[in-house]
Formats: sequence, C-alpha cells, structure tokens
Amino acid sequence: MKAGFRQSMAWLHEWAGLLMGWLLFAIFLTGTIAFFRDEVTHWMQPELHGVRAEAGGATAADVGLDWLRSNAAGAGMWMLTLPDERSPVLGAAWRPDGAPAGRAGFRRAELDPATGAELHPRETAGGNFLYRFHFELYAVPRDTARWIVGIATMFMFVAIISGIITHRRIFKDIFTFRPDKAGQRSWLDAHNATAVLALPFHVMITYSGLVLLAGTLMPFLFDGPRSGGERGGERPLAHAVAPASAAAPVVPLAPLIQAAEARWGGKVGSVTITRPGRPGAEIELRPLHAASLPTAGRTGDRLILDAADGRLIRAVDGSAGMSTVAEINTVINVLHRARFAEPWLRWLFFVAGVAGTIMVASGLVLWVVKRAAQHARNGGPSIGFRIVERLNVAGIAGLCLATAGYFWANRLLPADLAGRAEWEIRIFFLVWAATALHALARPVRRGWVEQLGVSALLLAVLPLAGMPGLLAGDARVIGFALVSLATAAGLAHAARRLSRPAAAGRPAARRRTAMAAGERA
Repeated sequence: MKAGFRQSMAWLHEWAGLLMGWLLFAIFLTGTIAFFRDEVTHWMQPELHGVRAEAGGATAADVGLDWLRSNAAGAGMWMLTLPDERSPVLGAAWRPDGAPAGRAGFRRAELDPATGAELHPRETAGGNFLYRFHFELYAVPRDTARWIVGIATMFMFVAIISGIITHRRIFKDIFTFRPDKAGQRSWLDAHNATAVLALPFHVMITYSGLVLLAGTLMPFLFDGPRSGGERGGERPLAHAVAPASAAAPVVPLAPLIQAAEARWGGKVGSVTITRPGRPGAEIELRPLHAASLPTAGRTGDRLILDAADGRLIRAVDGSAGMSTVAEINTVINVLHRARFAEPWLRWLFFVAGVAGTIMVASGLVLWVVKRAAQHARNGGPSIGFRIVERLNVAGIAGLCLATAGYFWANRLLPADLAGRAEWEIRIFFLVWAATALHALARPVRRGWVEQLGVSALLLAVLPLAGMPGLLAGDARVIGFALVSLATAAGLAHAARRLSRPAAAGRPAARRRTAMAAGERA
C-alpha cells in the first residue's frame, strides 16, 4: 500500500508538472527577474545612468518642491518619490484639477535630485512588463489571465507537495549532483538539487501566489467591498487639532522629513501634498521601508502635517485596527513581492528564484529523457512525445532568447520611436514565436544548441550596451551586467554539453537518453 501510494504521488508529480510546465517556467523566469524590476527599468533607460543622489532625500524633496511650484502650479495634488538605493532619480507627479481619477489622471516627470533639471529618459516597458507578465500574461483579459496563472500555480503547489512525498532521500539530494553521468541521472540530480536546496522558498512563493490570486479563483470569499475606506485605521494625537490653516505657500520639506526619519528610524520614501497653496493643504509623509511586515502594504505608517506651518495633524499607524487574519494576509503578500527586502535578502530571493526556474526546466527535460529509450525500443517516438520535445525547446531555450531579444530591442529601437514600449513587447513575442518555428524546423538537439548558443551570445555582449553606466560606476548597471554574464555562462555551458557527440560504444537507447532529445528531425 505504501509503495502504491508513493507511485501514485510520483505519477501526480510528473503530470502536474508537465501539463503546466511551460507556463510555470515563464512565470518563474519573469517573476525572478521582477525581484529587480526597478533595476531592470533603470538599465533600460540609459539616459539616467550615472545620476547620483548624493544630497539625500530631504534636500532632494525641496528641489522637487521648487520644480513643482514652477511647473505644476494650480494642480490639486503634488507627489514626490524620493531617490533611494534602487532608483537614483527624483520622481515628480501632479494631478491637474479636473483630471480623471486613478493613475491616468497624473502627469509625471523625472528630475535630477541634485539640480532639479528635468530628465528625458526613453520610453520603455522596462521591468514592469516582465512583472505584469508574471501574473497577468499579455493581451489576455485581466481576470482570465489571472485565472490561468492561478490554476498553473495550483498545479505547481500540487507538484511540490507530491514531490516531497515521493522523495525518499530529500536531504541527501541537496548534496547529490553528478553532471558527468549520462542521461537521466544528471537531469534527475539537477532537478532534485535545485528543488530541495530552495524548498522553503518554493513552498512560500507558490502558496503566497495562491493567496494573492484567491480573490480571482474564489471571489465568493469576499462578501463586502474589496476596496475603499481607510486601511489600517488612524490614531489621532492626544492633543486637539487646530482648524485647517488659510491659504499659504508650502513650507520647506527638509526639516519635516528629517523629523519623520528620526521618529521612524528610517528614510522617508514619498511625499504627497494635497491642495497645495490652498486652505487646508496637507503634507503626507510615508516611510521608504515599513517598520514591520504587516505594515508593508500599500498604506502602512504615515504622518499628516499642515502644509502651511508643518504642524503634525495626525499620525497613522498602519497596523492599528488590523485583525490577525488581515495581518497574516498582508505578510504573505509582502513576502511574495519582497517589498520589505533589503538588498542582500532580495539577492537571496533572486538566487532561490533561479533555482526554481532551473527546477521547472530540468523537470520538463527529465520527462522527455525518461521516455526516450522506451520510445526507441518501441519503434520510434509518438506524436505526443515529439510535441513535448519541441515545446521544451521553444518554452525554455526560446523564452531565454526572447528575453535577451527584449533587452536588445530596448537599445536598438530609435529612442524617439512612437509607441516604443509596445514595440519592445512586440519584439519579445516575435522572437519567441520565431523560436517556436525554429524548434519545429530543426532536429531537437540542434534546436537546443542553436537557441541556447544565440541566447548566450546576446547576453554575453549585452553589458556593452550599458558601458557608459559601467564607466560611471552605476551599481544597478554593474549588477545587471554581472547577472547577464553569469546567465550567458550558464547557457553557453548547457549548449556546449548538448553539442558533444555521444561517446562511442554506448548502446543506441542509452545514447538517445543521454542526448535528451536525440537527433530526430
């Protein structure tokens, strides 16, 4: 009975991973890159490379305030996003009176935090496209896309749990990797090692993804409005609040920011001024990083001050009034997005995401490798087997090539091209579609080698496209270049291994297994 249960879990593990495997690979790859989506967007706007925020957020805030006074007078709201370790520019936004509600009503500008000069970076889809594709795909109705991704995430969770049950030597597999073994053994070791080494991350990221999509998958759970009202509650100060001030210029922001940073023990991330220059104008300060995970959502802690004289009107505690269930939900959501993460932890999440991406890819290849010898003995591969082989090439190597093409499109398209961001995305999908046609036209093994080789070449020379930022010592550009080179090295190694001829004297079935796909047209 025990053996039968393990076998059934193994069957469930294989098929749960295969049926959604290519989509899961895309979700893992783009989601892993999205941990650094701000840095990716920065790289894709070379006009911002070398910009430094040495003066600090408090001084930059007054630089931005002066710019808004000159360029957005009469607007109903001003917003400043202060420079930080992930983005060196000062973001300015304003909502003109009568503008539509929501994000569409804002106008935006990016400023040099030291001089206040307006910067004009190229239009780009940036890291935000990869982030949105991770859970909303593209050109698919939003709810439909989230349904698809939610179902794939559920398949992934089933595959993880069934894989844990199937493993007899789960801890030993962490230290077992035999890349020189032929055929199935090396693929199995790669799959097991990447799965077990980052297992806590895989469980956390998959379960939290399901929680994030719970409102789409199970809308009946929500019996009230999903938004509206003040989240987190407010705690007015003990003393009475004076009536709203009369119309007056907005006070300097630097002293207010310095006092808020001393109160929070951390940097201020953004400043919002409502009704600037009018009666009752207010300044809202928000911290860059929340004090705790439950307050790291969209609302969090904030201070509301009188814009005319800087008096503290009220302090909002992001955790006040939150139920235990709400706190747990917020923590799960924040963990998935890594919003709270310091750079070292974000890198740890990134490495674990890379392990998850390799885990999915090696699992898809392993499914083919395990069946290659069996099909060889039975007179040749079936149609279904051939389809899976070629989907593996296009879904894994092809997506790597499409991502490299996306980054190169950012540099090769004219900087002033109309609809430039959309063209970057179109090129991403055009390259991906071309890899699918290539996978159909070429022998499987050659398809792997050629697509992995081209991907490695494009990524290896990609740092040259960011050379001015490298020479300027821009840490974000340097980090992007290092990841690009490391990825190129990994893909080149895989292409080189697959290009090796089979060792002489091996039986045909074993040779076909070692080749992972065979030299089949």
